[in-house]
Amino acid sequence: MQIGMVGLGRMGGNMARRLMRGGHEVVGYATDARAVQELARDGGAGTMTLDEFVKMLRPPRVAWVMVPAGAVTDQVVDDLAARMDRGDTIVDGGNSLFKDDVRRARALAPRGIHYVDAGTSGGVWGLERGYCLMVGGEPEVIARLAPVFATLAPGRGTIPRTPGRERVSGGTAEDGWLHCGPVGAGHFVKMVHNGIEYGLMQAYAEGFDILKSATSPSMPEDQRYAFDLREIAELWRRGSVVSSWLLDLTAQALLEQPALAKYTGVVQDSGEGRWTIQQAVDTGVPADVLAASLFVRFRSRQEHTFAEKVLSAMREKFGGHVERPAGG
Repeated sequence: MQIGMVGLGRMGGNMARRLMRGGHEVVGYATDARAVQELARDGGAGTMTLDEFVKMLRPPRVAWVMVPAGAVTDQVVDDLAARMDRGDTIVDGGNSLFKDDVRRARALAPRGIHYVDAGTSGGVWGLERGYCLMVGGEPEVIARLAPVFATLAPGRGTIPRTPGRERVSGGTAEDGWLHCGPVGAGHFVKMVHNGIEYGLMQAYAEGFDILKSATSPSMPEDQRYAFDLREIAELWRRGSVVSSWLLDLTAQALLEQPALAKYTGVVQDSGEGRWTIQQAVDTGVPADVLAASLFVRFRSRQEHTFAEKVLSAMREKFGGHVERPAGG
């Protein structure tokens, strides 16, 4: 089917290319002329104005928005809605707060424009690996967009089925995408996903910091160990209960730079961790580990440990997040 992609950066550009590889027709819009030219070179239709972008889309139009969350997304949604017609659909695939989704959908409803929120996980690797998609919206709209979600998602691949899963009829979770509920549900699930991600990353980071510190003079000499972190990370990838893609990326970073010297340890948070903790506060759910992992990121902008370097390395590996100065 035909789909428009607004924003052709690290995520949007690769998503557009994965859709084209899957046989979809993509119309792209970005303010970066080079990104537009590269999309056109790869077989898409590139545009430099929203007027041209919307004009090239056939009704009922679908515009997928991949721009920074917050005011930028609000502006793009408003600008698109002013140019679109009843029956068209706007998909926000960025990291928006689920409450913003509900507000936007309510504002668009009188115009007959559908709104879908799609929590997107996969980072800079999604072009080849696929994107895990957590989707919210009206069932009939989600059903119409199912071919798009299926193309972006990883598919079943070689992952073994969960024992007993054969007794569950239907569903798309095994294919890497899921209709989680009404508008906002997709970004709610993605919010919690990223909160959990903070906790998992923190556990790995602290563990490797303890291993690195095993040579400490504070320990008796016969209880000091000079561990090779590269080898331990590689070891744990092989049959260990703590194996994961995050560990795979950590092993890669340690192999490239055993001391992680290129990282200062300044670790930013992109919003979802804060929102997860706020949701826990609002609903009275204890979230000790997730809260602690968020506060470590705040602390990292003042003082840095090896653990924070591990965190920073993981963020760069999965999402292409480059460190900013502590005050940035």
